[in-house]
Amino acid sequence: MSSADIPPYPFSAIVGHDRLRLALLLCAVRPEIGGVLIRGEKGTAKSTAVRALGALLAGVDGGRLVELPIGATEDRVIGSLDLQKVLGQGEHAFSPGLLAGAHGGVLYVDEVNLLHDHLVDILLDAAAMGRVHIEREGISHSHDARFVLIGTMNPEEGELRPQLLDRFGLTVEVRASRDVEVRTAVISARLAYEADPHGFAARHLDAEAELTGKIAAARARVPQIVLPDNELRRIAGLCAAFDVDGMRADLVVARTAVAHAAWRGADQVAAEDIRVAAELALPHRRRRDPFDDPGLDPELLDEALGDPDPDPDPDPTGGGEPDPGGPPPDSGPPRSPDGPGADAGETGAGSDGPGAAPNRPSAPPTATFRTRALRVPGIGEGAPGRRSVARNRTGAVISPAGPDDETASGIHLFATLLRAAEHAGGPGPLRPGIADLRRAIREGREGNLVIFLVDASGSMAARDRMSAVTGAALSLLRDAYQRRDKVAVITFRGRRADLLLPPTSSAHIAGRRLARFDTGGKTPLAEGLLAARDLVTRERIRDRTRRALVVVLTDGRATGGPDPLGRTRTAAARLRAEGAASVVVDCETSFVRLGLAGELARALDAPAIRLDQLRADTLTAAVRAAA
Repeated sequence: MSSADIPPYPFSAIVGHDRLRLALLLCAVRPEIGGVLIRGEKGTAKSTAVRALGALLAGVDGGRLVELPIGATEDRVIGSLDLQKVLGQGEHAFSPGLLAGAHGGVLYVDEVNLLHDHLVDILLDAAAMGRVHIEREGISHSHDARFVLIGTMNPEEGELRPQLLDRFGLTVEVRASRDVEVRTAVISARLAYEADPHGFAARHLDAEAELTGKIAAARARVPQIVLPDNELRRIAGLCAAFDVDGMRADLVVARTAVAHAAWRGADQVAAEDIRVAAELALPHRRRRDPFDDPGLDPELLDEALGDPDPDPDPDPTGGGEPDPGGPPPDSGPPRSPDGPGADAGETGAGSDGPGAAPNRPSAPPTATFRTRALRVPGIGEGAPGRRSVARNRTGAVISPAGPDDETASGIHLFATLLRAAEHAGGPGPLRPGIADLRRAIREGREGNLVIFLVDASGSMAARDRMSAVTGAALSLLRDAYQRRDKVAVITFRGRRADLLLPPTSSAHIAGRRLARFDTGGKTPLAEGLLAARDLVTRERIRDRTRRALVVVLTDGRATGGPDPLGRTRTAAARLRAEGAASVVVDCETSFVRLGLAGELARALDAPAIRLDQLRADTLTAAVRAAA
C-alpha cells in the first residue's frame, strides 16, 4: 500500500490539544483570521493535526492543503517560465507554483522558523496583497493567492522574523500531556490507526461528518453574528492595555471572537468569545524582542476584560485533556553549569583545587545596544542570511555562467539569448536550445555560525566588568538573530571550557544561557580556543557551507597549568588553521593596560575591538570626529 492510499489521521480522533484544535477550527470557520502558528516540542502531533484539518476542509469546500518545503526554490513557490515550452516550442508559457495551488485552501509550512528569508518575503507579500505578482526575466504574471497560512515550529530551533510572526492570526503552544491517562489514550489511538488506517478512519466517519457540518453551519452563521459596540470597545481597550503594535491585533481578535460565537451557535459576541480570541491572538504579538518570553498573563487579561472570573470551555469537540488557558508554564531558568542534574557531557565548572575562589553567578547584564557589524572575510556559499558576502540564490546577478556551474542559481536570460543569437543560422525567430542555456551567478549575504567564547574566570568576574561583558554578548546575540545566524556559547574558567549552548537558531534560549552562568577561578584560555576549534570542526561536517565566526570576549590573560601562554598560542594556531574567522573583544579595564587581548588577536590573525568600541554609535561618533 502506497502512502497516497493511506487515509489521513481523523481530526476527531486527536486526543487532547483542545486549544490547538479550536484555533484550527476557528480559522476553518473564518479564513480571514489569517492562520495559526503552532509552537511546541517535537513529537506533539502538530503536523498530524494540520493534515487532519486539510482533510476536513476538503469535505467543506474542496480546499486543498498544500505543503511548502523549507528547501523549496523561489520558482517552485511562485512559479516561473515553462522552459520546456519556451525552448522546445518557442511558446511564452507560465508554470504556476505552490502559492497558486494553495489559493482557496491551506498553505502549510512545517518548521516555518527555518524558512529562508527570500521565501519569507514572498509569503509576506502574498499574505498582504492576496495575490502573487511575478515580474522578472521577461515574465509578467499575476494571480490570486488567498489561503490560510499554518506553520509549525520547535522554538528551540529558532524564532520567526517579527514581520512573519505578525501575519499569523493565532498562535498556540503545545506540549505532550503529563497525564498518564491522556498519554495512554494517545498511544492506543495511534497504534490502532497504524494497524488498520482504513478501519480506523471508517470508525470516525460519523464524527468527521459532524465536524464538517458544524464548520459549514458556523461559516453560514458568521455574517449574521452581531458584534455590539460595547464588546467592540472591550476589544479595543484590551489590545491597548496589552500595548500591541498596530491595528492588526484588534482586527484579528474581533474576527476570531465572531468566529467563536458562530462556532458555539450564539447570535452575538460576548465577553467569553473575546477572552478566547485574546488568548489565541495576542501572546505572539506581545514579543517585542527575541529574548522575551511568549505568553499572556491571565490576571492582566482578566483585568483588561473587566471580568474577574471568566471560564469558557475551549474544547471544540467535547472531552479531552483540560487546557491550561494559555501557553505552557516555563520550565524555569536554565540550570547552572554546576547545578544538580547538569549534563556532564556539555556543562560543568572546573575547580582550581583547595583554596580556590568560590564559584559565583555572573552579574546581571547591562542594557543591550546596537553593535558594530562583524563579518567573515572572503566570499562564502552558505545559506541566505544577512551577515557575510556569499554567492547564493538570493543575491543580485553579477555575471553569467555555464549550465553546469554549481555556484550559479537561476537563468541568466540575456546571456542565454545572446548565446542563441551567436549560434543562429540565419534570419527568422530566435530559438534558444539547451546548449545555449546560461545560468546566473548571484552575490548576496549569508548567515554564519557565530560562536561566543566567553571568559568566565576570576580575572573577569568583577561585577561591573562581567555585567558589561554579558550585556555586550547579548547585544551581539541580538545582532546574530537579526542576521539569521546560528549561535553557540562556550565559557571557560577553572581548568576547562564548557559548551553552554550547542549551535542553535533560538535567540531566546541563547539569551537565557548568556544572561546567567557561573564565574570564578583561573583562566584556561587555551582550552576555550580548542573547544571552539572542535566545535567548528564538528559543525563543518554537518554543514560544510556555513562559515564560522568566533567572537572571543576576554581580557587576554592565560593562567593555570604549565606554560599557559605557549599553550594559548598553539591553540590559537589550531583554531586559525580550521579556517574560522575570529574577532577578539578586549575586555581589559585596567588603568595600565597589558595588551594581552591584542596579542591573542595577532595569534588568531583577527581584529581586536575594545569593549567600549563595540557600540555602533561609538564607531559612528569616532568616524565623524575624524572627518
